[in-house]
Amino acid sequence: MPNVPSDRRADLDWIRVGAFALLILYHVGMFYVTWDWHVKSPRASHALEPLMVLTNPWRLTLLFFVSGAATRFIFDKAPSPGGLARQRTARLLPPLLLAMFVIVPPQTWYEISEQAPQLALPFPAFYAKYVTASGGWCAPEGCLITPTWNHMWFVAYLLVYTLLLALALRACPRLGERISALLDRLPAWIFLAAPVAIFALLRLTLQPVFGSTHALVDDWYEHPMNLFALLLGYGYAKSDRARDGAISLRWVALALWLGGWALYAAFVARYAEATPSETMLRLARILFAVQQWSAVVAVLGFGAKHLNRGGPVLRYLTLGVFPFYLVHQTIIVIAGHHLARANLPIGVEGALLVALTAAGCWATYELARRAGPLAGWFGLKPERRLRPAAAAA
Repeated sequence: MPNVPSDRRADLDWIRVGAFALLILYHVGMFYVTWDWHVKSPRASHALEPLMVLTNPWRLTLLFFVSGAATRFIFDKAPSPGGLARQRTARLLPPLLLAMFVIVPPQTWYEISEQAPQLALPFPAFYAKYVTASGGWCAPEGCLITPTWNHMWFVAYLLVYTLLLALALRACPRLGERISALLDRLPAWIFLAAPVAIFALLRLTLQPVFGSTHALVDDWYEHPMNLFALLLGYGYAKSDRARDGAISLRWVALALWLGGWALYAAFVARYAEATPSETMLRLARILFAVQQWSAVVAVLGFGAKHLNRGGPVLRYLTLGVFPFYLVHQTIIVIAGHHLARANLPIGVEGALLVALTAAGCWATYELARRAGPLAGWFGLKPERRLRPAAAAA
């Protein structure tokens, strides 16, 4: 049965752009907080951690949700589930390979240089060991396995989930319509409460056992959580009732999100240097789930209410999301490492790091979209050049 083409929703495109912009700022923040990351500022502190906690529970859930919605619109224009699988593989696999073998290696080189300088090598020698998985970069807490995808784990997971979704659509071609119909029948408060309960159940049962590895093969907490968010987004894209419900509950969801954040941030601060009881850990996991979904509903509600206009700026940014995401972390790692040695005031250094990251991402996007056949390696379609007669017309 052929799919019916449908226009994209501007609010979801704006939210997708904002979610990736937030992710870039989050990774800048990771350079300055005390949490483990690839490279660290010598002046890392707890100062930004409450703001990081504000976004930590829901930022990736939102990304998988809007990716599910985008997949729904893509499938509308695909000839079949197999066509969807081929199209998404062609879009996602080349950038993933480019990242693993070209863009990510400098991150690993700087990480070793900072965290295990006794194992550091000149970059050519390092790269030869990186691509052949023969580095032997091991510490008491484990070994660094290469090649690696670092921040591009999201793209690897999205590719696998899309292929699984294509299989599900082959078995049930009307899967999207059924999810949308279910969301249309649900009262608005169920759309808010039921996912919170499901996320809380997953966090209470699977997260303590499996944690989050981002290694694909053993990530049994992340997979059901991310797939659930993706399928919710796939159905939400065509559910007017769910969109209206998010609008009606946006203030309630905002209050739940901020209230949950305040309590969760207090928990993190209280037990930064102490071990919480099992009861407190369970309460913290439930608070995490409350934030995880109430923030998404608040973003969806305010977005549907106020971000419903498209235009050339949105089209430009929507296309630029993938190249920005592809290179941003490598720019942060390299620029952060060298800026930290300039001994600038911390505010100036942070502003410069954000500015350099934005400029590097923008330059990559502008070069990639003009790269002809190579544009696909950055997740873009080559720009179509008008013939002189057509351009004159």
